Amino acid sequence: MAFQHGVRVQEQATSLVAPILGTAGLQVVFGTAPVNLAEDPYSVTNTPVIAYSWAEAVKKLGYSQELNELGHHKYTLCEAMYASFKLAAVAPVIFVNVLDPKTHKKKNDPQTVTVEDMEAVVPLTGILPDTVTIKAVSGEGDAATETDLAPDVDYILSFDDDGQLAVSLTPAGAGAAAATLKVECTSIDPDAVDQWDIIGASASGGEKGLEVLRQVYPRFGMTPGLLLAPGWSHIPDVGIALAAKCVEVNGYFSCEGFIDIDSTSEGCTSYDKVKMSKESAGCTSIHIMALWPCIEVGSQRFWYSAIMAAVTAQLDASNDDVPNLSPSNKLIGATGTVLADGTEVILDQLQGNAVNSFGVTAAINNNGWKTWGNRTAAYPANSDPKDMWFCCRRFFSWWGNSFILTYAQKVDDPADPRLIQAIVDTENIRGGAYVAQGKCAAAYIEFNAEENAVTDLINGKLTFHQHLAPYVPAEDILNILEFDPDALSAALTGG
Repeated sequence: MAFQHGVRVQEQATSLVAPILGTAGLQVVFGTAPVNLAEDPYSVTNTPVIAYSWAEAVKKLGYSQELNELGHHKYTLCEAMYASFKLAAVAPVIFVNVLDPKTHKKKNDPQTVTVEDMEAVVPLTGILPDTVTIKAVSGEGDAATETDLAPDVDYILSFDDDGQLAVSLTPAGAGAAAATLKVECTSIDPDAVDQWDIIGASASGGEKGLEVLRQVYPRFGMTPGLLLAPGWSHIPDVGIALAAKCVEVNGYFSCEGFIDIDSTSEGCTSYDKVKMSKESAGCTSIHIMALWPCIEVGSQRFWYSAIMAAVTAQLDASNDDVPNLSPSNKLIGATGTVLADGTEVILDQLQGNAVNSFGVTAAINNNGWKTWGNRTAAYPANSDPKDMWFCCRRFFSWWGNSFILTYAQKVDDPADPRLIQAIVDTENIRGGAYVAQGKCAAAYIEFNAEENAVTDLINGKLTFHQHLAPYVPAEDILNILEFDPDALSAALTGG
């Protein structure tokens, strides 16, 4: 060591570790999008797409108001897009579109359209622009002749507000004087998508559907918080697969999800059948909130999961990104509750409570339509507080994810007292802060000798014991009213 004379300083790594927190209510939504309207239709299939605004989501995935036979959005991701950005104003949201324009497509019959003021509209939706060929038609009958037109030279393509293809002829183009156009094209076909595309089961291999969840953290550095597949999760196979994906994400993260109880004509059409429908769907996970029925907002109809996920994410965002609050009894801006086909459903609080008793969340009109239910789908079979209360379950998952993210940097450091003390101090300071903020009753960690056998220690295994006590919802507030005859007597007699 060199000879030292004078005053010196030396820096040492901080013992406390700065926490790294996952986005608590990060929605990951699986479904179909009108990708023909997207900026790049062929690059957004079975890949996570993050959007921080309505405009960004529309640009990357497209948006369509087109409805299916049940009166819901024909493209299911559009429900979550609208609920998150237009109704709840919450971001970011991660979307996974499973519609593949290379396979889920259909060849359209040739369309003959009339040109007015050098503009023509093809009355079809879902058209893939790169499949369009256009000919200018001159004359009629056997005397008619067809002239091939070149894209971006003789015409320019765009889409109108209804998602129909608009053809604008160029003044100097070969079809400038045409009165009629013959259009051949191919459209995407959302009806060709099935539940296995959502689940991700494929004989060809590769990550598809729910399997793509694995890519979220490596791509974006954020842990999934809420999983949903509106328009699909009411199918038992999809619901069961979605619930299974809530645990061991990337091998160690956990999250929660929402599953719609089937409210189609083949499913649950009245509140007293909810229990049977939930059980027949195999909906029993501690990580799932089951929902029934659907939600109506003005003229639009939504699967409840799209609304509840947006409400929950917004609640977290307004609560310092801490998921300790229950999403129950929150206004949702709805105008009614309906079955999947639009049949009106009106639950009073007594009926809503009955639905809750089955481990399913409902919606009731109590000075405005509100979410109604605190329990996970594991209730009533599971009565462990951390597993039956949805907000407590989310708090545990979120805290565990944060712990993993924070101390991943310490893996393979020397397993010495300094490391142990750094983890204990950091977690207890963090826990104390949340207790002081009223976000939980207790959050502290210990390193106990009896839980760390010598054989474990020499194998590099350190075991900590953390105690968490998030507050449970005040679900039942009782005020006992009693007549006081002595007070009455005193008032009347002056005694």
